[in-house]
Parts: sequence; structure tokens; C-alpha cells
Amino acid sequence: MNKPTLQLSNTIKSALLSCLLLSSSTLAMAGDTIETSPLIPEASSYRFIVGFGPGGIPDLAARLIAEKLSQRQGIPAVVVNRPGAGGTMAAQDVLSAPANGTTLLSITPAHTTAPAIFETMRYDTLNDFSAVTLIGDGPALLIVPNDSEYATLEELIIAARENPGDLDYASAGVGGSTHFGAELFKQQAGIDVLHIPYSGVSDAITEVMAGRVDFTLAPYVAAIDYVNANRVRALAVTSRERLPDMPELPTAMEAGLPDYEWMFWYGLLVSAQTPDETVQRLHQEIAEILNLQDVANRLGEMGVTVSAAPPEEFQQLLEAELDKFKQIAAEANIVPE
Repeated sequence: MNKPTLQLSNTIKSALLSCLLLSSSTLAMAGDTIETSPLIPEASSYRFIVGFGPGGIPDLAARLIAEKLSQRQGIPAVVVNRPGAGGTMAAQDVLSAPANGTTLLSITPAHTTAPAIFETMRYDTLNDFSAVTLIGDGPALLIVPNDSEYATLEELIIAARENPGDLDYASAGVGGSTHFGAELFKQQAGIDVLHIPYSGVSDAITEVMAGRVDFTLAPYVAAIDYVNANRVRALAVTSRERLPDMPELPTAMEAGLPDYEWMFWYGLLVSAQTPDETVQRLHQEIAEILNLQDVANRLGEMGVTVSAAPPEEFQQLLEAELDKFKQIAAEANIVPE
């Protein structure tokens, strides 16, 4: 059976029009530069390394920041996409660059899921990098086919408990954030459902839309247009609070899982060899950029709430996330393909 054609979401289209028109690799300096003191006096350019292809939130967020940084510093900011191996190739690129703060790594939870399932890696996820800032985070939607027999999350959980192993869910790939999020959901709900991995979020949503799997956990920005078009149905949001634009949609906590929260977060790192003073200056500059109204608005359109958390706070999050992912992986027996 042929899969239905998946159209690029309107939200992503809007973001792409405003961000990708710059360039897939280089952001030219804006014509109207803002006079600020040099962030790194010896810098001639900045590079943002993204471990995923163009068009996703880690890429678009890096482009938003790079565009403003170029304007404020009067030098080019370059976005380099290095997809592959769950972002580890991009991480190695950053570690091989001069540790002067001019090469930054744009990360997602994949940065901390990888060491939870790989016994050996070519770098230390926590100790070889310094946190610069948490850009922000956004929730997932638990979605089912539009004609699903399950009208609520409670109904899906009850059916899964009564029929162990009969239901299934799609993920964006083994060891990714959607896989870990769904496994935590399974653990907290006390259910046994079959995991079917696909090669990305779009494929996972397509399978749900076609009715070939029972549910998936998808980032808000990836799923919302399909929900609004009645091509899939959302049963819950994974944030602590309901969404302002979907006030009728309960949280998973309200739907019977009092401890379940799952957020997709995005942040920036540099090599751990970068001087602390430089890291702090980078954070201050990027935090100012993130708090610009137009930047916050554009990230908000992607379902991301700006954080701009300082390095120390972001580092604590990374440590906590790695511990959480290790526990999930051990209980679910998640191993790399």
C-alpha cells in the first residue's frame, strides 16, 4: 500500500521562508549592523554546527540566532548542517575546532540519549562540552488516527492494559527523543505496546494518519497542522500546563499520569576548553538575542518557549536528562540498531 503524501506543515513552511532564504550554509552579514563591542575580539566569523538537516527546530533556531549575532557583531555567522549518527558527527566537528567560542553546537535531547544507549563514544557528552544556554523547549502531542476508537488518553491506556502487546506506536527512530518519550509513557502507564521505529517524525505521523499504527508522540510543531486539518487527533499534550491555543486538550498529567511530562528542548554548547569568561559572554549575548521580541515570536510559532537559561542551569538539565535517559533505556532495554 502506498503511503499518503505528507505535505510540509504550514508552521515549518513559514519558518523556512523566514530562515532558509538566508542560506543553507552561510548567513551573510545584514546590511544594518548594530554597533556593539566585540564579543570575541579575535573572531572573524561564527559557526553554528547542527547535527540534523535543514528545516528542523535545531537548524531554524540556530539560523535565527546567527542572523542576529551577525547583525550585532558585524561579522558573518555560518550555519553548517552535519546530519548523521544522531548528532555525534556534529559534536566531533565542534571538538576539533579551535576552542575560542566561535564554534557552537546546536543540540536537542539526542545529545543525551546517545550516551544512554551507546556503551562507548568518541567523546564525553557532559565533560567535553560547556553549556552556553538553553534556547527553549516545547511539548509533544500524543496523536492517534483521526478515526481512532480511542477518544481519550484514558481509553487508550485502558485498552492497552486489557490487551497487552496488541497496540503499537510509531517513533522517529530507535534511541531518539520520541522513542524515549513513548517508553517513559509506557512505563508510567503500566502498559505493553509494540514499538515500530521509522526514519523520522514525518514518517511516524504518516503511519498514524494512515491508520497503520495506533499512536505516536510527536513534537507540537510537527503535529499541530495535521491536528487542525483533522487528519490526526490529539489525545493529550505532554507539558505541565494546557496549551493556550488548544485549551480543550488535557495534559497527560490530567489524563491519569500525574508524573508524566515530556519536553523537546534545544540548546547551545561549546568545547569545554573554551575559557569560562568567553562562555559567559556568549551566554549574555545570545540571551539578549533570544529575548528580542521578533526572535521570541518566531520561536513561539515553532512551539518553542524561550528560556535563555544560564550555563550552570543548562548544565544541570543535561546531567539530569542523561540520568533519566539511562534509567529509561535500562528498563526498556533500548539498544542501538
